[in-house]
Amino acid sequence: MSNQIDTQNLMLQMRSLAAEAASKTVPVEKIDTTGVQSSESFSSLLSKSIDEVAKQQNKSSEMKSAFEKGEDADLTEVMIQAQKASLSFQAMTQVRNKLVEAYRDIKNMPI
Repeated sequence: MSNQIDTQNLMLQMRSLAAEAASKTVPVEKIDTTGVQSSESFSSLLSKSIDEVAKQQNKSSEMKSAFEKGEDADLTEVMIQAQKASLSFQAMTQVRNKLVEAYRDIKNMPI
């Protein structure tokens, strides 16, 4: 058995992949030259993320209350939801810390 690589075939495959990648275009609505649309998108994304963290925390609180009252609530599900809420809050806190750090870096840049 020989393990020779067919260079011609390999080059043809690489060229076809390159042509395929070059033919794909970015939608125009995602290209922003002013920066206004991206800041609105970022703020809405951040707002949605905060809302999701709040939902996770509320769900966790409701499940804990239901378990404490003796309602039909599985302890493992309550603990898993509590961990999900905790992790999402920690992640949000880390994102906030990175944003504050980036703001301070930009603020302290020499002009």
